Formats: sequence, C-alpha cells, structure tokens
Amino acid sequence: MNPNPYELRPDLPPELSDLRSLALDLHWSWSHAADDLWRRVDEALWRHTRNPWMILQTVSLQRLKQLARDTCICNLIQELREEQNRTLQGDTWFSRTYPDSTAKPTAYFCMEYGISEALPLYSGGLGVLAGDHLKTCSELGIPLHAVGLLYQQGYFRQALDSDGNQLAFFPFNDPTQIPVMPLRTDDGEWLRVSVQLPGRKLRLRAWQAQIGRVMLYLLDSNDPINGPADRGITGELYGGGAERRLQQEIVLGIGGYRLLQALKQEPDVCHLNEGHAAFSLLERARVMMQKEKLDFQTALIATRPGNLFTTHTPVEAGFDRFSPSLLERYLGDWADKVGISMEALLAMGHSRPDATDEPFNMAWLAIHGSGAVNGVSRLHGQVSRQLFQPLFPRWPEREVPVKHVTNGVHVPSWDSPESDRLWTEACGKERWREDLQKISQAILNASDTDLWEMRTRNRQRLIEWVREQKIQYQSLSQDMANVLDPNALTLGFARRFTTYKRPNLLLQDKQRLVRLLTCSDQPVQLVIAGKAHPQDRDGQAMIREWIHFIRNFHLHRHIVFLADYDLLMASHLVEGVDLWINTPRRPWEACGTSGMKVLVNGGLNFSELD
Repeated sequence: MNPNPYELRPDLPPELSDLRSLALDLHWSWSHAADDLWRRVDEALWRHTRNPWMILQTVSLQRLKQLARDTCICNLIQELREEQNRTLQGDTWFSRTYPDSTAKPTAYFCMEYGISEALPLYSGGLGVLAGDHLKTCSELGIPLHAVGLLYQQGYFRQALDSDGNQLAFFPFNDPTQIPVMPLRTDDGEWLRVSVQLPGRKLRLRAWQAQIGRVMLYLLDSNDPINGPADRGITGELYGGGAERRLQQEIVLGIGGYRLLQALKQEPDVCHLNEGHAAFSLLERARVMMQKEKLDFQTALIATRPGNLFTTHTPVEAGFDRFSPSLLERYLGDWADKVGISMEALLAMGHSRPDATDEPFNMAWLAIHGSGAVNGVSRLHGQVSRQLFQPLFPRWPEREVPVKHVTNGVHVPSWDSPESDRLWTEACGKERWREDLQKISQAILNASDTDLWEMRTRNRQRLIEWVREQKIQYQSLSQDMANVLDPNALTLGFARRFTTYKRPNLLLQDKQRLVRLLTCSDQPVQLVIAGKAHPQDRDGQAMIREWIHFIRNFHLHRHIVFLADYDLLMASHLVEGVDLWINTPRRPWEACGTSGMKVLVNGGLNFSELD
C-alpha cells in the first residue's frame, strides 16, 4: 500500500522540495528547530495554526520564491531533512538493546490521539497520553503501528459568553489541510475496508499519519459511498448517544483490525488503550479461526496471550456499556458467522456468565480477551483490582491479575526552548534517549541561577502569550495590557471541569483567596483553563462560578480564565506556570501527568496523590 499526499502545491521551488516530507512527519511537533523553520516561512499562520502542512498549502508562490533564495532557510531545511533521515534510519535504544529481535510491530488501538494541535483527534488526557506513547516509541525505536479514527469534527471547541456560559462549536477538519495521507492500493485505488451494520455495509477509507518511526492508521466513514447518516459515524469524538458510540467502536475495533490485515500486518501483540477497541480482540480471534481452521473459542484462547489491556478508569461508570438488544442488532450476524450463540458473545461482556440482565461492558470484554491487564499507577492498580474482582470471584482481591505501569510524558514535546537549552547544556542532547539514572546528577549540577533565569523567561513568555489571546468575556478584554504580572508567582489550573476533579475547590473560602491574590508584598496570580462536557451541567456551572468570582471581586488583573483549552494552550501553561495545582478526589484520578510536564520546565507540582 502506498501513502499518497494530496498534491495541492505542485509549484514548490526545487530548493524547498523537502518541505513536503518535513511537514507530513509529525516529528516536527517536538523539534524546536522545526518550530523556527515554520515560523520563518509564515509567522502569522504558524502562530495561529501550528500546522506546517496547512502553511505549505497556503503560503503564496511569491513568498516561496523568496524563501528559495534565502540561504539560511535552505540550510535549515537541509539540516532538518538530514536529522529526519538519521531518525528514520539510525540505530535506536531498541535496536541496541535487542539486536536480534524479530518482533513484529505491536498494534496499538485508541479512540483518540493528542499528537499536535495540527491533528485535532483528541479530547483530553487519554489522547494526550496516547500521543506521547507514540512519540516515545518513535524515539526509542520500539516497533509499533497505531490505529484510530479520523474525525470530521473531533471534540468540541469552547467559547464563553459574557456570563460565563460555555458554548460548544464543532468546526470541520479539512483533511487536505491536516498532516494525513490517503492510503492507496498498488493500482492507485483508495484503500477501503468494510464492516457490517444492520442491513447495510459500511465502507471506511484509510489514512496514514507519520509520527517519526511510528505510523498511525486512521479510518473515516465520510465516504460518498455511504449513506448520509453513516458518513457521520466518525464525525464527533465522544458525541451522540449509545448507538453512535457502538458504531464508532465497531469501526475502531473490527474495522481497525481489518485495516491491519489489508496492510499485511500480523501483530504479535494488540495493545488496547482503554476498552473502546475491545472488539478488535474478537476480530483477531475470527481471523485466526479462519486461518488455522479452529473453532472460535479455541482461537480466542490462542490469541489471548498476545492481547494487552490498559485501563485508565477508576470507576465502573466510566466504562462503555451497551444494552444486549443493541449489541444483538449490531453483532448478531457476526456471531452467526463465527459459529457462536449471541448468549455466548454477550457473556464476554458480563461480570458473570449468568448475569444476563447486565449491560454489555466493553472493559469486561477487554479483560476476558486479554492475557495482561494494567492500570496506570500503583494506586490505580489497587483500585482496578477491586473494580475487576467480580470477574474473578474466587480470587483474593490482591491476587486479581491486574498490574500497573505508571504513566509518563514525552519530555521533548513539553519543554520550552529555554528549558531545552538548559537541559542540553547540563545533560547533553541525547539525554532522554539514554538511561535516565545517568542524568540525575547532571540535572542537580545545573545552577540555581540558570534554573531561575529559565523559569523567569518561561513565565514571561506565558504572560505575553496570554495577553495576546482574545479573552472570551467583555470585562477582561478592556484592560489586557495589565493582565498578570511577569514577576509574580503564577499558579496554573487546567483540566476537564467535572465534579471529581474539584475545579472549584479553591473557591471554598473566597475571601482568603482574594487576600492571597491581592497581597502586594507577596503577589500571586492564577491562570485557569478547562472544558466541561456539553452534557455535564455541573461542570459548566463550575466554569460559571469562576467567571462570576473574577467579575464580582474585580480580579481581572490577577486571574485569567482561558477558553478553549487545547494542546497549544497546555504547552504554554506547563512551560510558564510556577506551581501546578491538581485537586481530584482520591483515588478517582487514575494518574495525572500534567504536573510532570511542569517539572520538565522547572516548575512545581502541587497535587492530591493519585
């Protein structure tokens, strides 16, 4: 199969021809040198989009000719292209550690991916973690292919009215303007796979995004071959009701595994990042059943050791569940074809074989079909063992087979230019790709003066960026020049606004908070951001409470609430704040990672223990 980009710019000067491959490889999203290149190509577009592929499609021919005559630009392009070649072809931690490995690439399934604001396929922490996972695998050379959905609208964009009410918007993603490529067969036809829906076949187009060494394969249903309702299946991320969610998870799991088959990929391991893709385990067993002439149950047992399920959810209500009647309508034909009863299929999503009145639970299916299960922190592992014990009724809770692997972050994606410069001087350029134990002392050797200068520059850059933003309610827009103090202790709070995260905990004693924020001897200021799900009325009420607090106590110079929290905003915040605040109810936060990103930039993490 051949990835084939849309050729909307056939007029690139020869000196700039390498810009195509640089723009389409999302390795640029963690390269400060690449930031510098695209900023020079078109500073305004870069500032607003952070999307090199869009810049390349938009910039004028006259500007391209100017750039082709700029020796510095041409040299920078050549340097980045050479670095790209070294990244793709050089040795890696994996190749050095396992020189004789014949491992096939792991297949990694996730409902969302937060790789860059240029590829808006994410909602929050799950997607950002998945994006960091792909980047880290690329850096370390771990063989992996990822599978996801190409959303036409993705997650909603947020605005706030003058009273602090959240407004939700769903702008469309133009696939010609985001860094993805259609996958085509050898004869040039768009690669498609299909899944069966009630009374009809759904065709799915295949795309590819490149993240360094890792390929992310994406499916979308917005194909004119499909009916109008079916074209919207991959419209919104986490939108619609239960039936739409089931359709998306059939596309991700069954369609995603069929895409791997079409690409001649036979993974030894399938890794489910949450239970949304658990249907892939059924499809994997079906493929083995046909290939090896087995019955379905034997094939399921044979494939189980090669399946890994990572859960991020600390409460059962967080798992997707579907009514048996809905599942039978969508998977009844599939069950008939593999020779199992619908009762047997439904039992894989129940806590007990006789629990026929339960809804079908995708996490239960993932556990039944996986040889290994892990939570994402030590405490979350304990919570998950308690949560999953009904599936192991005779086991002591401590022996329920759920381990933990603590979440982490991809450091180069989150360090500011100033932080990168300091850590490079202290620890070397290859620091994060080597044994991290070796760099501990080097980090300690960085001087307090250098560290504080880095913190000061980071904070100043954040405040300059905040002042440039269009504040979403009128009372703030009147005095933007004096919003925040570049020399004041800056606190940050940014996350999804929902009850268990307690985003209004700081408002329990409003008068005390006002005194802290207005103290001239020890100035403190606060930057806040976050979305509430469009159906979460309590979360939206907490946003309004903050807006009213700022307005009623005239704190516009001391607190800023930034609307439309996204990856770009997150990067500015974790780079610039001095202290990151995290206030979830314990143990409902499986494993927070935002505070780790603040540490990368010399800030402090002030958090409830997760």
